[in-house]
Amino acid sequence: MKKITRKSLQILGLSCLFSLSSSLLAQSDGTRVNRLIELFEADQPAFGILSFDYSLNNARSMATSGLDFVFIDMEHAPFDVERLRLFLLGMTDKRSIQQKGNLQPDVVPLVRIPAAAGAEELIAQTKQVLDVGVFGVFFPAIGTREQAELAIRATRYPQYNDAPDYEPQGLRGRNPSNAAWYWGIPDYHARADVWPLDPQGELLAMMFIESPEGVANIGEIITVPGLGGIFIGPSDLSTSMGYASPAAPEVEAAIQTVLRACLDNDVPCAITTGAGSVQQRIEQGFRFVTIGADGGLGVGASNALRLGREAAGR
Repeated sequence: MKKITRKSLQILGLSCLFSLSSSLLAQSDGTRVNRLIELFEADQPAFGILSFDYSLNNARSMATSGLDFVFIDMEHAPFDVERLRLFLLGMTDKRSIQQKGNLQPDVVPLVRIPAAAGAEELIAQTKQVLDVGVFGVFFPAIGTREQAELAIRATRYPQYNDAPDYEPQGLRGRNPSNAAWYWGIPDYHARADVWPLDPQGELLAMMFIESPEGVANIGEIITVPGLGGIFIGPSDLSTSMGYASPAAPEVEAAIQTVLRACLDNDVPCAITTGAGSVQQRIEQGFRFVTIGADGGLGVGASNALRLGREAAGR
């Protein structure tokens, strides 16, 4: 009997997904592939969870969790693109695709890449996770406008000469075969651009603000063309500010400074929450939040999701 390898399972999974998605192309109704952008455009908050577990069982659990996005953390978990590829396949809920009649995932997979040592490493890491098929990238430890601009350029393909949004010039190498297959669309190259710079773009380039430098420069960072969102990291921010707890008043003041810049510029802002804080954060104007971590939706995360949706009227 021929040995069934992980690679053969992956090819089989991709083949099944492609066959299903091809049959749905004719049913396309203009629905976005990236549901998170759809929620942003409707001014609806989104709820997600941090994932460090790349197992297929966890992928299946996330796909049917009722969340809006899953934040796959490859900064504090291994940067393993092959495992990420399998995780994304495991999140593919073919029954839901068939029932809805479109290719939009119920739960949007996003990835935080590691903090890069230099521009070449950042560009390479971004390209690898995008080529697998994720719908957005979180860039950690952004402290300056120049760093944010590089992150945006790494997320974009070079644009055609007559493109109205040619700048900032993209740096992503073009090999979209796997991502196009995972998304299930024939025009991946056209749609794999950063929103809202490209109103039809389906990719989100989001910056983590987690240092005093990032807070001080938020006014410059927030106006970078192609920025899709800001994520405030309270734990790293408090540590970098010299405080043991994110509850320190000085840390909260920094959080509010970043949030105010986002609100003033209509940029979605995110933060980590729990059952005790999710309602307050939504009422303050945060547009997307994480409500827990891996292991499915335990009691605390489920309660935070319920409270958050109540606060948002969802």
